[in-house]
Amino acid sequence: MLVWSGIEPKDQFTWFLEVFPAIVGGLLLLLTFKNFPLTPLLYLLILIHCIVLMIGGHYTYAEVPFFEGLFGAERNNYDKVGHFAQGFIPAILAREILIRKQVVRGRAWLNLFIVSVCLAFSALYELIEWWVALLTGEDAEAFLGTQGYIWDTQSDMGLALTGAICAILLLSRWHDKQLKKLSA
Repeated sequence: MLVWSGIEPKDQFTWFLEVFPAIVGGLLLLLTFKNFPLTPLLYLLILIHCIVLMIGGHYTYAEVPFFEGLFGAERNNYDKVGHFAQGFIPAILAREILIRKQVVRGRAWLNLFIVSVCLAFSALYELIEWWVALLTGEDAEAFLGTQGYIWDTQSDMGLALTGAICAILLLSRWHDKQLKKLSA
């Protein structure tokens, strides 16, 4: 998928910015595989997130073909898929690390920390987008993907929040079963 995304992407600079987190994540997974293997669920989710990033990098988030005018939308909403994933997948990653390292006690505190980590990550990403825009000027439009939507940053963070909450609600039991198998 990485090779495909890098073949004649819409914008080479945007491609690099979008796939860089997947490359760094892949390297971290290779470095930690023996000492801190993850659950199969988390590996699958990370793969899905990488694919989302690579598709967005190839076309730019504002121009992914299938999402053009989808459901009558005036804008291409593929970036919203990416920001939902930006909450959904890191929620399970944060959950796994917090549980396995026994950082917090009690489900309520665990869930609060998971959501907080996801929101902090989303805010950091929005700040990175802003810094890239300041440093590159017009070249940043493809990376930002705002498409003229003035509430883009807020809706991106709202979708990351929604993704984190959905991941906790939908995957916690399945994740707990895999964590038990991993610790056995």
